[in-house]
Amino acid sequence: MKVLVPVKRVVDANVKVRIKPDGSGIDLTNVKMAVNPFCEIAIEEAVRLQEAGVATEVIAVSVGGSNCQEQLRTCLALGADRAILVQTETEAQPLAVAKILKAVYDREQPGIVIFGKQSIDGDNGQTGQMFAALTGLPQGTFASNLSVTDGKAEVVREVDGGLQTVMLSLPAVVTTDLRLNEPRYASLPNIMKARRKPLDVTTPEELGVDAAPRFEFLSVEPPPGRSAGIKVESVEELVDKLRNEAKVIE
Repeated sequence: MKVLVPVKRVVDANVKVRIKPDGSGIDLTNVKMAVNPFCEIAIEEAVRLQEAGVATEVIAVSVGGSNCQEQLRTCLALGADRAILVQTETEAQPLAVAKILKAVYDREQPGIVIFGKQSIDGDNGQTGQMFAALTGLPQGTFASNLSVTDGKAEVVREVDGGLQTVMLSLPAVVTTDLRLNEPRYASLPNIMKARRKPLDVTTPEELGVDAAPRFEFLSVEPPPGRSAGIKVESVEELVDKLRNEAKVIE
């Protein structure tokens, strides 16, 4: 069984992002980039399925510019067998990415597709669900546990009220939550081996997909700074300030 894992190139989680002076977006000049942390969890889970003898091949796929090859090589060093880059300089928005991934899915026919639940830049949390809708596959989102046996995937989902367990017939879509696993570090020998693993490059046009953006950002601005806190002398004073100054209670 093949496992397909979409991954995204994002600003490293430890970097403080800067807004461009004109407010048109994020300044990426000389900024460290990395594999989206939730996508790392997805890669780790796919590799674990392969180590358990459930999966036979792990394929990492990314949509973006040629610089995404760096993150795909990282996925190969973490245990993926091969990678696919759908190269486009157009901004890849969730619906376009989902359509592109459907075209890749139709070519590869994997038994399971494992997404990170969201990217840490856009925070949309949409692509996995859109992909499942386009392909008509069952989906288990926000997974904190995954087991695959006898052509079915049991997914424990993190929901507002606690945990929900769903059973999916394969092929299926899973999106990973933080508590699913802890990704491994790439060893130096595996980093060297990753250079020799296959990485295929294609384009949305070759896949027959229109990747044109459907919306545009009008402006980007940092959140307002937090004002200093204050101390109150009594519960009555606290309630008064919450009601009359903060206006969060009536």
